[in-house]
Amino acid sequence: MRQRFTIGAALLCWVMQVGAEVVSSSDTHFVLRHEADSTMTAGALWDRLIQPATWWHPDHSYSGKAENLSLNATAGGLWREDWDGGSVSHGRVLYVQEGKTIRLEAPFGPLQELGVYTIWTISISETEGGSSVVFDEVANGPPTANLPAMAKAVDGVKAEAIRRLSTP
Repeated sequence: MRQRFTIGAALLCWVMQVGAEVVSSSDTHFVLRHEADSTMTAGALWDRLIQPATWWHPDHSYSGKAENLSLNATAGGLWREDWDGGSVSHGRVLYVQEGKTIRLEAPFGPLQELGVYTIWTISISETEGGSSVVFDEVANGPPTANLPAMAKAVDGVKAEAIRRLSTP
């Protein structure tokens, strides 16, 4: 019993240090949470957040170029990508509390074509040494979407994204 507790405690510490987690997943849903601290002020982190071209990895775009990304950070606004011969709405803004929270209906990438409904909430707060950012994502979809496998893939993309966003 003590060995299980020790292993469990070690895993919990590792998850807390990494700050990324698939909270739950099933055939019809997944929940993700990512957390990161930054030396940037909350205001600077917010300014960076609403300019995804400055931090989103180009490998996770349709055009392969992050500079084609934009975000209109108002309710009804879009996180979109435009390139010669194409465009895509990655997400629609549902809620904004400027400088603190943005919530998007955001079935990025293959989640769109799988019919997955995804809500991604990004929260920023001031800390003593700078700021912190939290990504909370909830996705629901049909059993045919293979959401447990998708959760692992999306978890990797969002873990990379939060690192890139929070690193000056």
